[in-house]
Amino acid sequence: MLGRLKRRRRLSLPTGNALIKVNIGCGLAVAPGWINIDGSLNAFISTFPTFLHRIAYRFSGANQYYTEADYCRILGTHRFIHHDLAYGLPITTGVVDFLYTSHFIEHLFRKDAETLLKEIYRALKPGGTVRISVPDLEYALSLYTKGEKDKMLSSYFFVDSDESYYACHKYMYDYLMLEEAMKQTGFQNICRCNFREGCTPDIEILDNRSEESLFVEAKR
Repeated sequence: MLGRLKRRRRLSLPTGNALIKVNIGCGLAVAPGWINIDGSLNAFISTFPTFLHRIAYRFSGANQYYTEADYCRILGTHRFIHHDLAYGLPITTGVVDFLYTSHFIEHLFRKDAETLLKEIYRALKPGGTVRISVPDLEYALSLYTKGEKDKMLSSYFFVDSDESYYACHKYMYDYLMLEEAMKQTGFQNICRCNFREGCTPDIEILDNRSEESLFVEAKR
């Protein structure tokens, strides 16, 4: 029953002339003006008072990458929506202009990633743009040929993390594999992009991990 309710969850988004930009599975890698959807504790507490952000920071894995001041600033100045993306996108159909996701889809099993692609397609406006960044399987395999076997295995195929089951990679993609999955969903004009190049806004902020990442944009 709860699962059905979560799948039917639909949020009201801003109306007017402003572009609707949605970042899913975002963690804390966000940009101004975007709606950020994530299932993390950070997203859950984002609307809490700042003193609770400071307490949460001590126990968050984010303290390895962000100062306390940056952590509190990010939570306090950006819009986060706490939602488990296993239940789809909590967005009505055909309302999103740009949807971005970085280093998230590989954390889903293949069938779940295919379901999420369908949800992204549903949420986008006709002509809307999706930009997907994932670890590049071709790059991961190149580590093997260079003798970096441990790095390949522990960073991409058997992620060595005690933090969470969700931190592990469930599937990997090269360009042709991701392109085919997106074609099957119905996306058009699928193209491989360079780091921080494309038609998606704010990619100079959002794109990261240039060497190891595959960047793909497509239209609904």
